[in-house]
Amino acid sequence: MTKLAVVRVRSSVNVRRGVREIMQLLSLTRVNHCVIIDDIPTYRGMLQKAKDVLTWGEVKQKVLEQLIRKRGRLVGDKRLADEFVKSQTSFQSLSEFAAAVHAGEAELKALPGLKKVFRLHPPRKGYKSTKRPFKDFGDLGYRGERINELILKMI
Repeated sequence: MTKLAVVRVRSSVNVRRGVREIMQLLSLTRVNHCVIIDDIPTYRGMLQKAKDVLTWGEVKQKVLEQLIRKRGRLVGDKRLADEFVKSQTSFQSLSEFAAAVHAGEAELKALPGLKKVFRLHPPRKGYKSTKRPFKDFGDLGYRGERINELILKMI
């Protein structure tokens, strides 16, 4: 099963209540927050309804590994290390854990205390436009594999 990276681009000012509720369900409470979800029809419908606030696409394994390694945090805002992964799971390293998560063999919840939201920086050189869809040279909505470029600019 493929994984989707979802990044919140806009705030909830002047946003309908249904879209705000979707943001709460996805735990995207602030701008530049990112979550990793499964690519299932239920989530696709939620993303389509909130497409004017979010951007999303299929995340690659190497980008997922970098995201977990550099931006993954434990409760208490502690960084994630290979030793922690080795002691808490059956995986030997963060790389192995990220590969298993990407392949659908493990969940991010398998690591106790790992926060499901990744707090990112604003992208280097900024967003193109936070008011236009991706297909019209903006930053909102579905962007497919190009989400990996955005995440790398935000890590």
